[in-house]
Amino acid sequence: MVEDPGRTQGASKRSRTAWGRWSLAGQVFAVQVVVVVLLVLGAILALVLESRSASDREAVNRSVGVAEAFAHSPGLVQTLKSPNPTAVLQPITEATRKDAGVDFIVVMDTHGIRYTHPLPDRIGKRFVGTIGPSLAGRIYTESVHGPLGHEVQAVVPVKAPDGSVVGLVSAGLKVANVTSEGNRQLPVILGTGAAALAVATAGTAFAARRLKRQTRGLGPAEMTRMYEHHDAVLHAVREGVVIVGQDGRLVLANDEAKDLLGLPADADGRHVTELDHLDPETSTLLLSGREATDEVHRAGGRLLVVNQRPTDRHSAAMGSVATIRDSTELLAVSGKAEAAGQRLTLLYEAGIGIGSTLDVVRTAEELARIAVPGLADFVTVDLADPVLQGNEPAGGDMELRRVAVEGLREDHPFYPVGKLITFIPSTPQAQGFDSGRSQVVPDLSEAPGWQAQDPRWTGGVLDYGVHSLITTPLKARGIILGVANFWRWQKPEPFDAEDLSLAEELVARAAVSIDNARRYTREHAMAVTLQRSLLPRALPEQSALEVAHRYLPAQSGVSGDWFDVIPLPGSRVAVVVGDVVGHGLHAAATMGRLRTAVHNFAALDIAPDEVLAHLDELVDRIDREESDDGTGTGVSGATCLYAIYDPVSRLCTIGRAGHPAPALVGPDGSVEFPDLPVGPPLGAGGAPFETAEVHLPEGTQLVLYTDGLIEDRARDFDVGMELLRDALAERHREPEENCRAVIDAMLPARPQDDVALLIARTRVLPAENVVEREMPSDPAAVADLRAWTAAALERWGLDDLVFGTELILSELATNAIRYGSPPVRVRLLRDRALICEVSDGSSTAPHLRYAADTDEGGRGLFLVAQLSTRWGTRYFPRGKVIWAEQALPTSAPHPAAPPADPTPA
Repeated sequence: MVEDPGRTQGASKRSRTAWGRWSLAGQVFAVQVVVVVLLVLGAILALVLESRSASDREAVNRSVGVAEAFAHSPGLVQTLKSPNPTAVLQPITEATRKDAGVDFIVVMDTHGIRYTHPLPDRIGKRFVGTIGPSLAGRIYTESVHGPLGHEVQAVVPVKAPDGSVVGLVSAGLKVANVTSEGNRQLPVILGTGAAALAVATAGTAFAARRLKRQTRGLGPAEMTRMYEHHDAVLHAVREGVVIVGQDGRLVLANDEAKDLLGLPADADGRHVTELDHLDPETSTLLLSGREATDEVHRAGGRLLVVNQRPTDRHSAAMGSVATIRDSTELLAVSGKAEAAGQRLTLLYEAGIGIGSTLDVVRTAEELARIAVPGLADFVTVDLADPVLQGNEPAGGDMELRRVAVEGLREDHPFYPVGKLITFIPSTPQAQGFDSGRSQVVPDLSEAPGWQAQDPRWTGGVLDYGVHSLITTPLKARGIILGVANFWRWQKPEPFDAEDLSLAEELVARAAVSIDNARRYTREHAMAVTLQRSLLPRALPEQSALEVAHRYLPAQSGVSGDWFDVIPLPGSRVAVVVGDVVGHGLHAAATMGRLRTAVHNFAALDIAPDEVLAHLDELVDRIDREESDDGTGTGVSGATCLYAIYDPVSRLCTIGRAGHPAPALVGPDGSVEFPDLPVGPPLGAGGAPFETAEVHLPEGTQLVLYTDGLIEDRARDFDVGMELLRDALAERHREPEENCRAVIDAMLPARPQDDVALLIARTRVLPAENVVEREMPSDPAAVADLRAWTAAALERWGLDDLVFGTELILSELATNAIRYGSPPVRVRLLRDRALICEVSDGSSTAPHLRYAADTDEGGRGLFLVAQLSTRWGTRYFPRGKVIWAEQALPTSAPHPAAPPADPTPA
């Protein structure tokens, strides 16, 4: 027969389980028996000790009683005073000792010398023990090692009628006799203990079996754990637990449940309907036994969350258990936490949303926008007028201009933006502005001071439903800039202290931003004013170029960009564009110095490369001076392009120091960027500057600009150049139109860098307005020069200028022939003035001086200076030109074309 392994393993497993249970039960029973044995043994030991203790107490009490009785016996005092107390007392003490059941009675004098003793040889010797307390009149007991061995004795004083101690009596027992008395009781105690042990063991076994049946096999550990859980549920858990039986009676309610539901202390065992303080809805839920999850019920002033489940997961036969927790404080705390979170969110939004720009009005609008609806239903912001211009408000002036209104609705009843409001002293706005402290008006209908401002307007505000106000001054660095008004309309509750704190926090942040914007506005206005004062306000009149220009300051502040148009002798015009690196007042001031220097160098009428060389030297000197000063504000970099255009020859001479090349727009609309030599930026030094000559047909537009036009963080330099080309590529467009097209195509509304743009369209001086001739190196030819001059001026209709022009040209030609070198040439130009030019091949310049009365010469240049509006000398590679200008008569007619050479040389 084959045994089934599965059955075998199952049986083995069951047997092991049963053995384990039996073993565990045996161990529990053994522990219980051991505990009982220990308890019985403890009881026996306690009885033994108690017996011993009782024997000791009995021995002491007997000793004291015998000694005290003998000490008070009649005639003892007289016997102690007799000549031989021992003879009388020894027989008496021995008889008394035997009758009293003590081991000795000793009578002694006050020095401790024995009169009696069971051992006669000890009579007359000193007593072994302590007699001091007894001599003082007290009874004293002690344990000593005396003549009889280890003894327990008592010493009692013998007192005379007057109370004095005349002797001592000691009685006692040997310790061995006391112990034997206890030992005689020991068999009885042990027998009784053994019987008790047997009864206790049997009772323990019986109780263990009964308890096991009642606890369904749970051991002590499980019972202890169940009791701890039960105790925790009843007393420690901060959640109510209610168990209701199937019959509707309250089986269990812990302390928390009784407190939450208002149940009496004797509620357990009573029917739920008998609990008068229980809310009807809660009572119905407990009796229904249905499942409930997070149902909210009221109990008095509390909000209770109830969860209920059957005690038996499969049926409700055993009743139901409900857990109850109080959510009243939780809701309140969560509400406060939510409000605090909203305030923190509002402050965070204010931190990133207020002051995003350096604009006073924009910052005020940001404050109003952020505060609605988180704090107020409407917000108005009023600022002093000087703040809007960047200045500090004048003290005591309560004229404020409304700069922002924000609210839940657009049809608000408040003063509109832009209105200048004069607040009377009784208003919260005036009080807050004067004191610098916030003002709270919980109920505007009961605020006569505010209503007195404008009864018609305030009445409209009240009719609209606005009922509460916080006015907070905008204060920064001790300066009050205005007030912010927070109005409550939709929310019925008035503003409280927390609202005031939040409003002050928001306004404090906004005030700093508004003050920064105000100071920026002031400084920016000052810098722009300075820069614009350094730039040309109006271009000079000249005939060589038709000029249009644009200057756009950067968003971040003023910079060092500049441009200029400078008329030169001989109808020529110099155009210049420059750029000082950096922003701010220092860059603008440096630009002004460079522009002034360009004008001074242009007055010398020198070539562009020489102008740039002088500018380079100036920048280098500025750097050295400011470095020596220790200010560290030298020129960090500057570029410049300088060009001279001659309307007669149509030549444009260009030199540049680190500046972008100009663009040339031909009459046909073609755009090119000429390849010009470029020198280092100003102040870099090291390399000489070069110039290039470009022939410009009439109507060509010369486009000069600074790098802010083409350079941008979002695009490459080449891309900017192509954009410029595309913006200019249009035929028959005026310079002004080209300026507008370039700005619209290439720049944002608020550029990051300054931009200077100058577009000059070339003109040509008509040939009929230019006459010239060459002079022989002979002073006699001056007479022919006068006739030639008179004929030319008569053709131009300038007869009034003939005499003066003849004198000027005669003097200049004579000096050239006498002191210069050939060739000598004379040229007359009729432009906005009459220009006389005499050139020769030498570089020697004449000088104006005062001649003495006896001098034969030296008065020629003086006459030239008196007859002309201005005169001067300019140099070219092959010599010099001495020129003089005369103003044209206002009635001069348009000249006819003069002959090429009216008088032969």
